[in-house]
Amino acid sequence: MKDSYLLREDLNKLMKRYTLPCILSLLIGALYNIVDQIFIANADYLGSYGNAANSVVFPLTVIALALATMIGDGCCAYSSICLGAKKKEEASSSTANAIILVIVTSLLLTFIYLTFSDMILNAFGANVNQTTFVLAKEYFFYISLGIPFYMLGQALNPIIRSDGSPKYAMFTLLLGGLINLILDPILIYPLHMGMAGAAIATIIGQILAAIFASFYLKRMQYLKLERRSFKINFKLVKEILSLGMTSFLSQVSMVFSIAAVNNMALKYGSLDPIFSLSEYAQIPTAVIGIVMKFFQIVISVSIGLAAGCIPIIGYNLGANRKDRVKSLLKKLIIAEAVVGIIALIIFEMFPNQLINIFGGNNESVYYREFALKCIRLFMCLLPLSLINKGSFIFLQAMGKAKESTFLSLLREIILGVGLVIILPKLFALNGLLYFMPLADLITFIITIYILYLVYIELNNETNDYLNTSALKA
Repeated sequence: MKDSYLLREDLNKLMKRYTLPCILSLLIGALYNIVDQIFIANADYLGSYGNAANSVVFPLTVIALALATMIGDGCCAYSSICLGAKKKEEASSSTANAIILVIVTSLLLTFIYLTFSDMILNAFGANVNQTTFVLAKEYFFYISLGIPFYMLGQALNPIIRSDGSPKYAMFTLLLGGLINLILDPILIYPLHMGMAGAAIATIIGQILAAIFASFYLKRMQYLKLERRSFKINFKLVKEILSLGMTSFLSQVSMVFSIAAVNNMALKYGSLDPIFSLSEYAQIPTAVIGIVMKFFQIVISVSIGLAAGCIPIIGYNLGANRKDRVKSLLKKLIIAEAVVGIIALIIFEMFPNQLINIFGGNNESVYYREFALKCIRLFMCLLPLSLINKGSFIFLQAMGKAKESTFLSLLREIILGVGLVIILPKLFALNGLLYFMPLADLITFIITIYILYLVYIELNNETNDYLNTSALKA
């Protein structure tokens, strides 16, 4: 039974079972756009212009991912707490409401993207030059058509995990990612379909992932979706969005940062003696976009570690097993730090090899110099960044929406955008490369203090639980 499994199974085993599929699922979701860019970058007829165009569209796909994970993770957290408290009908209703919510939201976002494409692309820096804009518009059009399938597949993923099937959740996205990986080189190289080919390969993969995820809804293990479950309940919708807000901010932060970075790169690049030249103008946009994608890969691991624990945290919290929640918090922080240190070593020791993946060998010396500096500065405090992300989601899973949302807003919006605007005024183009480590350092200090307070609270409640259990015995 799920009861005995989540309440009594060793936490290390539970983390392995739930976090690994979650990490792989999020990595595959992030890799859709990244795989496209790798093949685009190595196509001689696209090159850095295609790179820049893909970088412009990337944050717009992250908006869709952020909305989907907000709904999916929020539902996952709430339904897990309900299941732990033996409220199965409420858990089923929250799942049905989440499905309705993601369908409506995805269709609305698709309409906005298709209707205001030129305005949106310019806001994200596509007007760096005419070639970049044309390629970005072509790619964005097709990607927009696939948004409903992309969001549905991503939102159903945590819901499937919370129902006790993390491997199936991983399979759905793995299938889509594999199809994209196979079709990309075929459509881009021999068929010469360029940006459209990359986007179409992505859409086909997303459609298949959404279809297989939807099949699961008919055979859920612990939740039963009936017609009455799909009655809109605004109280449940509010709970889902509240608990999912941290996941939204964790993903959407990159959107605001990239939008600010792209526009600041355009502004301060025009003042640079090299990047003010028309043939090099797209380099800052292309390079920063690539490095932000490297960051997104690592952050996907961080979010996967924490998001995979949501069902475990929620169920134990609902069952009043605060002692296990406290232990899980310590294990998660250690895991986040270890992953961050490993990633930091890779980025600092092998930046040239990483740049070459995205066609660095085909670019100018100015491209490589800026890319090396960008990787090393952006990633220098990566372990702190991962601990921050993991902590935000852990607090979210505990139902501490206010603390979680505050920390996310601080890191992702106030510092993530504010420093991008302020630092270039002091350090010109290089200022864009300093914002990431500085934002993570400030947030880390405040996060550790809040985690300390939460740990003390859990410790006190654990002692109360143990004393009560002893008296009953």
